[in-house]
Amino acid sequence: MMNPELKERRSPGMGMIVQTVIRWLKGPILLFGIYIILYGHVAPGGGFGGGVVIASAFILMTLAYGEPYTLEFFSRDTALTLACIGLLIFVGLAWAGTWAGSGVFFDNLTAGMEGHRAHLFLTALEVGSGLFVTGALFMGFSVLMGHYGEDRDEEDEG
Repeated sequence: MMNPELKERRSPGMGMIVQTVIRWLKGPILLFGIYIILYGHVAPGGGFGGGVVIASAFILMTLAYGEPYTLEFFSRDTALTLACIGLLIFVGLAWAGTWAGSGVFFDNLTAGMEGHRAHLFLTALEVGSGLFVTGALFMGFSVLMGHYGEDRDEEDEG
């Protein structure tokens, strides 16, 4: 058991060394995740892999600095919004195959497209997938931490 006085003085998160390393690495990790998403239509990885890398950066920040630090600039509402927008983009593009006349959900619309248009379509698909995975993975982590409803209860009381 930790002494209650020491527990109150300790800042949330991990030690200074871990916080310093995460402060240096969060930018490159986020940039690498964006790169994987945008380059995913021509290489393995894509939206899912890039979304996992981006979400892992926010999860690392939460573990290193504590949840209040991360929620200042990437709140749960932001994560939920990203997941919803990503899902709408992905499902909308998937349904476009049905509406294009083939009648098959998520038909490959790029088969008849020119090169640049096909790349734009696949990039948009990967971005939608990446947004969904980023938001959903961070929300899942936040819910598993057990703190999801606390900030809403405080707002309702005030």
